[in-house]
Amino acid sequence: MATRGEPASLLGITVWRSFNTGRLYLVIGLVVSAFWAGILGATDSPTFDTIVPLLIPVLANTGTMGGMLVFTNDRVKGVLEYLLAYGVSPRRIFMNVLVASFVQVSIVTTLAIGAGVTVHFASGYGVDATFVRATLTYSVPMNFAVAAFVSTAGMFWTSLSTPRSGMNSPLGLLPLLGIAPPGLVLILTEALPGYYFVLTSGAAVVIAVAAIALIRNLDRLLPRERLLSPA
Repeated sequence: MATRGEPASLLGITVWRSFNTGRLYLVIGLVVSAFWAGILGATDSPTFDTIVPLLIPVLANTGTMGGMLVFTNDRVKGVLEYLLAYGVSPRRIFMNVLVASFVQVSIVTTLAIGAGVTVHFASGYGVDATFVRATLTYSVPMNFAVAAFVSTAGMFWTSLSTPRSGMNSPLGLLPLLGIAPPGLVLILTEALPGYYFVLTSGAAVVIAVAAIALIRNLDRLLPRERLLSPA
């Protein structure tokens, strides 16, 4: 419940709008993640146990762009300027977008893991402790860390520019920013298989620390004037 003089929470509306506005990204993330997890689910246990946890973070974050689409559209159309005038703080706007991204990445991650495990069991294999460990120490935390990093960096980046459609805009490049860290981990673990858990756990921690550092500097990096419409 909002305190006296404070606008009511827009979190539920932001989450709903992120699904509606970013439904194409969400569908792509769901389909691609579930497809590849399902394909690899039919492989032998050693391959499934190590590759699927690495692949899910590469694919899942494509489906988390709905929150950033809402943020970008609202800034361009002057909605954020209107919200600021009515007392909504930049931090609340940011947190709404971040939570919307977390909700979407939770859905994509759950479906991808579920599809992979279901096909793996149906193919006559069992889930090894390696898969459980890799999922809990890398896939899940890395997905949320990347979602937080991309959302935070994307809002800072977008607030400094005039967003346009296409790959020449911050919004068009953000999926690549989300793919890069887990993609690099995938390459490194294939080149250095003996350091699998060191590389995966270390990468998740690094991205999480980077996201937390950006969030801690939110008030300095995302002042009110940067949320005003660029038009």
